[in-house]
Amino acid sequence: MRISAVVTGALGVLLLVLVAVRWSPLLSFDREVADALHRHALAHPGFTQLNRILTDWVWDPWTLRALTLLAVLWLLRRGERLLALWITGATLLAWLLQHGLKTAVGRARPHWPDPVDSAPYQAFPSGHAMAAAVACGLLLWVLALRWREGWRGWGTLAGAAVVSVLGVGWTRVYLGVHWPSDVLAGWLFGWCCVAVTIITYRLVTAGGPPTAEPGAGSRMEGTR
Repeated sequence: MRISAVVTGALGVLLLVLVAVRWSPLLSFDREVADALHRHALAHPGFTQLNRILTDWVWDPWTLRALTLLAVLWLLRRGERLLALWITGATLLAWLLQHGLKTAVGRARPHWPDPVDSAPYQAFPSGHAMAAAVACGLLLWVLALRWREGWRGWGTLAGAAVVSVLGVGWTRVYLGVHWPSDVLAGWLFGWCCVAVTIITYRLVTAGGPPTAEPGAGSRMEGTR
């Protein structure tokens, strides 16, 4: 997990630098992909509307944060205050990091004479992509900590989380409100936040009760 945090953090910072210095190959790639998808969006209004519904409702950051809140309330009901605090703190810090990076980089969103959607604030990194990576990553981690071994529904939920993270990134570029590198940065910084959250929680709970370990909760319940 430490390697994951270092690698994603380093790649995110590298991407930030390339965007800040306006590295020509990256900007050209962003423009080519954005132009191609925008032409497709204009030619397929029905599919474009579906993407708007997904990005504005199903995968909206506030929808994902609401799911995170439900997980926090569930943990509090179980008496797991430290884990609930960790999830809440990680979500808030990721949100602050996202807005701090947007302000620091100040990257403009794609501009179209015939837009199919719009979004406020700066472009880098994608808030939708970062929120999805953080929310889905944290929720899967909580489930892994308290999951019953062998329950087949785990694969379905993990698959839904992956589809959500990738899908929200797709919608933001397809609708012309983000450059591809904005979305990639959102994924990288989002997962880095999740990895750091897991690392710090393990450090704090080292030597604590067995339920702090993945699957321990289900093993203990199975012995009762």
